[in-house]
Amino acid sequence: MWQMYVFLWAHPGMERALSDYEDAVLALVGEHGGQVLQRSRADGLDGRPVEIQLLQWATQDRFDGYIADPRRTRLADARDRAVARTEIVPVRPV
Repeated sequence: MWQMYVFLWAHPGMERALSDYEDAVLALVGEHGGQVLQRSRADGLDGRPVEIQLLQWATQDRFDGYIADPRRTRLADARDRAVARTEIVPVRPV
């Protein structure tokens, strides 16, 4: 299994739009051998992200399939309007 933390920052005033976008794209994760293990909201203050996710994938190829899913890529404009920054950190349980 392959796990990652995803940290998301919203453009000012676009926190709800970021959440709506993530609702839509995270609904596709299971179809690609992935699982949302945790999805948390942060305050976004002092440079902190507004959303933090822990995702798990069966393989890198399954993650790549999710990234390329046309239903996800069609939402690129919504993502660009809402999401200012994304940081992905691959992790492994200890």
